[in-house]
Amino acid sequence: MADSHANLLRGTLDLLILKSLSPGARHGYGVAEWIETATDETLLIEEGTLYPALHRIESKGWIEAEWGLSENNRQAKFYNLTTSGKKRLRAETAVWQQYAEAVGKALATSVAR
Repeated sequence: MADSHANLLRGTLDLLILKSLSPGARHGYGVAEWIETATDETLLIEEGTLYPALHRIESKGWIEAEWGLSENNRQAKFYNLTTSGKKRLRAETAVWQQYAEAVGKALATSVAR
């Protein structure tokens, strides 16, 4: 059960990272900030979770990175979706919407004794 829970959390984070990059490139802090804002601060992503996820997703070819200057004029690595990442985002969004609908339906159903 722990492995499936970890995979669910990892898949969720990957999907949220891809979604955060859909409008364009962001640096890591910007990705974490978007996730926190989009989830009304329900999900707070720590650096120790975010950066390994960004590297994992980059190694899968879903995002690419390049160095640039942040809004504070500091060197930062900016991540951008690849064509493969855009396809993955569309596919995973559809799966998540089905999953969330199914879980919501199950939770709304009364359980007979």
